[in-house]
Amino acid sequence: MSDGEYDYLIKFLALGDSGVGKTSFLYQYTDGKFNSKFITTVGIDFREKRVIYRSSGADGSSGRGQKIHLQLWDTAGQERFRSLTTAFFRDAMGFLLLFDLTNEQSFLNVRNWMSQLQVHAYCESPDVILCGNKCDLVDQRAVSEEAARDLAETYGIQYFETSASNGQNVNQSVDLLLDLIMKRMERCVDKSWIPDGTVRVNGNVKAEVSEGPEKSKCAC
Repeated sequence: MSDGEYDYLIKFLALGDSGVGKTSFLYQYTDGKFNSKFITTVGIDFREKRVIYRSSGADGSSGRGQKIHLQLWDTAGQERFRSLTTAFFRDAMGFLLLFDLTNEQSFLNVRNWMSQLQVHAYCESPDVILCGNKCDLVDQRAVSEEAARDLAETYGIQYFETSASNGQNVNQSVDLLLDLIMKRMERCVDKSWIPDGTVRVNGNVKAEVSEGPEKSKCAC
């Protein structure tokens, strides 16, 4: 696909404390490789990937493939960048919330991140996938799968145990988030939550999907 050849531009935001593996997670998803060099993200960075999305009908059949241009925004986890990070919440359509399975504090801070989302995202119940990252480090594990799943259930979100190192569940978590977003767009009557420039028709932006910058009341 060339630059203009896509149906939807979808923006996801990766959130979580510093050091939980957000950058490595996104690098694994877009490039299928693990970057072992830890470099703290300063402010905001992003990666991109083109995918074909096929929705499943009620009978299990796949619909026409839609060309998706994914922008995956990587945020700094440090407190001093928090005001910059939250400025990007409103334009994101879905969120990957990561914590480190070997760091209990990063898990405890998930509640703080969810509170930030409820305040700054496009609605009070945005689509979020919770990822317990570094599941390959079994001997260093500090958070049980049961505790993580219980927390995800509390917020009504899906949970994956992921590894940016070996790729476990990385693609699956992003694919599920994309599926949730596409289905939300299909069923939601209030389109004000969809950022400008999301929908393209033959390379041109279909502007009427967005009705303004105000926070959507969509609960679909």
